[in-house]
Amino acid sequence: MLKPEIEDGQMTLADPAFRADVLSGLARRPRAIPARWFYDRRGSELFEAITDLPEYYPTRAETAILKTICPEVIAHVGRGRVVVEFGSGSSTKTPLLLRCVEPAAYVPIDISGDFLRDSARNLQRAFPDLPIHPLEGDFMRALALPAMVADRPKLGFFPGSTIGNMTPAMATDLLRAMRGSLGEGAMLLIGMDRAKPVDVLVQAYDDAPGVTAAFNRNLLDRINRELDGTIPVEAFRHRAVWNDDRSRIEMHLAATRDVDFTIEGRAFAMAAGETIHTENSHKYGPRDARILLRAGGWTPVAQWSDPDELFTVYLAEAQAARLAP
Repeated sequence: MLKPEIEDGQMTLADPAFRADVLSGLARRPRAIPARWFYDRRGSELFEAITDLPEYYPTRAETAILKTICPEVIAHVGRGRVVVEFGSGSSTKTPLLLRCVEPAAYVPIDISGDFLRDSARNLQRAFPDLPIHPLEGDFMRALALPAMVADRPKLGFFPGSTIGNMTPAMATDLLRAMRGSLGEGAMLLIGMDRAKPVDVLVQAYDDAPGVTAAFNRNLLDRINRELDGTIPVEAFRHRAVWNDDRSRIEMHLAATRDVDFTIEGRAFAMAAGETIHTENSHKYGPRDARILLRAGGWTPVAQWSDPDELFTVYLAEAQAARLAP
C-alpha cells in the first residue's frame, strides 16, 4: 500500500521505487542514492536556479550552441517531426529547438509531474498552435508515447548533460531505452559536458551562494517528508569533488557529526565524515561520447561545441533494428 503524503496542500503517494532506492542505498557501503530522486517540485525549482548561476557554465554554453546550429539541424532532420524531450524540467531551451524544426507535436517527459504540467502550460502559451502532450514517467525505460504521435518520425531532445549523471553502463541503457521509445527512423539531439580544469568544474557544482548545497540537502528533506524520516538535515554538508580516474564530478552529503535516524521506523547510524553519494557528473571527450552513443544504439552524424569547448551538442540517428538470426 502506498503511503499518503501532503505536498503543497495536496495529497500525494510516496513512490515505492523512491522508498526502495533510499532504504537499499543507505544500507549499502558506500552509501548512495540515485540522483533522479533530487527532482521533486522543490528540487526542480532549485535546479532551475542553479542553471542561472554565473559558476554554472553548461546552460550558457549549450544555449549559445543551440542558438547558432538551426540551419545545420534542419539540413539533417528536416521539419515536421515530433519533438520528444526527455527530462524536460522547465523546458527553458526547448523554444530554441521548436522554432527551428517547426514540429508536428511536442512531448515533454519528466518524473516530476506537477513541474512538468506547469512547464507544459507555460510553453503552450508561447506556442498556442502546437499540440503538446506531457507524459509523466521515468524515461530510464522505454515508454509508450501518446497514440496521436506514435506513427510520426521523432526527434529526441536531451539537453543539459543529464547523461553525465549516470555511469557509462547506465547511460548506455538509457540511450537504448530512448531508442526503444522513439522507434525506427528517429534522431536524437543530446548535450554532453566536457572535461576541463578542475577548479572550473568544482565551482560549477559548489557555488558560492550555496544553491547546489541546498539542492543536494533537499533530498534529505524529501526523505523526511515522504518516508517519515528523522534525518537531522543540518548535520550534513554538501561536498563536490573531482574523481580523475573516472572523469567525473561527485556530489556527496557528508555527516558533520555522528548521527542516528530512522526512515519508516528502520534505524540507521552514520559516523562523522561518512557520506551519502548523491550524484555523478561524467565528462566526455568527443571520442568517448561517440563510443557511448554507438553503444546505446545511435550513430553520430554531427556535433557542435562552443568557442571555449566547454560543452558539445551531438546529433545522432537511430541504428537500424537488428533482425534475429
